[in-house]
Amino acid sequence: MTRRTPRLLAALLAGAALALTGCAVDDPGQQAAPSAGGASYPVTVGTLTLDKRPEKIVVLGPTATEMLFAIGAGGQVAAVDDNSNYPAEAPKTELSAFTPNAEAIAAKNPDLVVLTNDLNKIVDQLGQLKIPHYLAPAAKTLDDTYRQITDLGTLTGHPAEAADLVGRMKGDIEKLVADVPQRPAKLSYFYELGPEYYSLTSKTFVGSLFGMVGLENIADPADADGSKGGYPQLGEEAIIKADPDLVFLADTKCCQQSAQTVSARKGWSGMTAVKNNQIVGLDDDIASRWGPRVVELLRTIVDAVAKVPA
Repeated sequence: MTRRTPRLLAALLAGAALALTGCAVDDPGQQAAPSAGGASYPVTVGTLTLDKRPEKIVVLGPTATEMLFAIGAGGQVAAVDDNSNYPAEAPKTELSAFTPNAEAIAAKNPDLVVLTNDLNKIVDQLGQLKIPHYLAPAAKTLDDTYRQITDLGTLTGHPAEAADLVGRMKGDIEKLVADVPQRPAKLSYFYELGPEYYSLTSKTFVGSLFGMVGLENIADPADADGSKGGYPQLGEEAIIKADPDLVFLADTKCCQQSAQTVSARKGWSGMTAVKNNQIVGLDDDIASRWGPRVVELLRTIVDAVAKVPA
């Protein structure tokens, strides 16, 4: 995980304790005006007020990009960061979400900037430049995801589309959880963020999804007090000793890990997950984002559990 670890940890630390913020441009005397999509302006979310529908949105964060396109605001997005690779039509640029530059952002003449972290004190810098901005930090719960989608719908003039998306996500997730087969004992799992055995606990956003399915996380004891922010590094011997029923790989793209590479690791051949071919490769991008495709991630988890003999 040598190539992935610094960037991974930077993202985790950046999203650990951020709160919503924005640039207020409120005018109490402003009369509401209809947008092109039928929504009325001005609109306010938190401390951010927009007098009219934004038509040149700059997005720094792949999850925010996915949310905006999913609610029908893609046509208003003028530029996205260099890691926003979904959907394919997103206007990818050289802008970085990990080393954001206020001048580079301002050069795009945005009427709204959507961020998923506050690295380089970019929020303060945008505030000084009086550029309206909305911060949607890494979600800790599904409710955080739903709120961000709703907020973006309000800000971009797509409240109905956002409400519809949230409703569909809730319905899909409820059905997936309800369809999980009942078992006399919980299955255990190891979630791999990289081949250096960084993992996550049940207290993280992704970990909570596994909890909804009734799985037991072998990484929980490694960060029982939360001092590692929910992302501990496990020892190989500890993983082998825990003998998880399932192994989920969130490092198939970054680090080319697979059922074959895991099976070839020294001492892993006797592990239940390996012996029973219960190693599940995930899409790294979907597994690291908290947007609309979280339903796909949960579906992959549920499908994997369903294949394990009762």
